[in-house]
Amino acid sequence: MQLSNDQILALVPFTAFVGVIYTELTPERVVAALAVTPERTTIGGGLHGGALMTLADSAAAALATLNLPQGAAGTVTIDSATHFLGAARSGTVTAAARLLHSGRTTIVAEVDLTDDAGRLIGRTTQVQAVLAGAG
Repeated sequence: MQLSNDQILALVPFTAFVGVIYTELTPERVVAALAVTPERTTIGGGLHGGALMTLADSAAAALATLNLPQGAAGTVTIDSATHFLGAARSGTVTAAARLLHSGRTTIVAEVDLTDDAGRLIGRTTQVQAVLAGAG
């Protein structure tokens, strides 16, 4: 399955609403970005953890969608663990998702979150349940 930035944003309107932009969408890897803006920060001026988790979830969900088995209706996140390793106070955070497992009932992705300097500021491991199609 191939999807453009506009197609994935149309599938998940919340992603567009919060400002996530996809820069790479392949079944092997999804890359998405989110700018650090004042309204997305927390105490100390760092990008809010919820914003980081939204970015990671968005990249993992797009990757899962690109790896759906034939006849599946979609996916839904059933487990997500994020480890925060640093803060981003300016620029853009990039999420790079890679596939760890693609099966009939679950898809597992790992997402690295990096700042503009390439410093790892977070890592998310996410499990998506595959939703059965009609019939």
